[in-house]
Amino acid sequence: MATKNIDFMMDYVKDFLDGKKERWEFDVDFDHELMSRWEKMKREDPEYADVFYDWISEKGVDVGTGLSDVEYKKLIRRKYKEVKSIVSSGFF
Repeated sequence: MATKNIDFMMDYVKDFLDGKKERWEFDVDFDHELMSRWEKMKREDPEYADVFYDWISEKGVDVGTGLSDVEYKKLIRRKYKEVKSIVSSGFF
């Protein structure tokens, strides 16, 4: 099954990590993009969608308030890599 919406969100995060988006752009649009795509993401692959939400949204973006830009990017990068690792390992 295609994971167009999950792929979009992973690419969205990667664009931030690659410097294609500033932190303020990422912060402003992340929740909107995630919420507008959430139901489709769950239909595409419920486990992958949940891993994305748990690791990048809850354990990354949501706890990044108060971090410097450098610390925030490191946190999001670590969570992004963890999601990639979990997905590639076939953990779910």
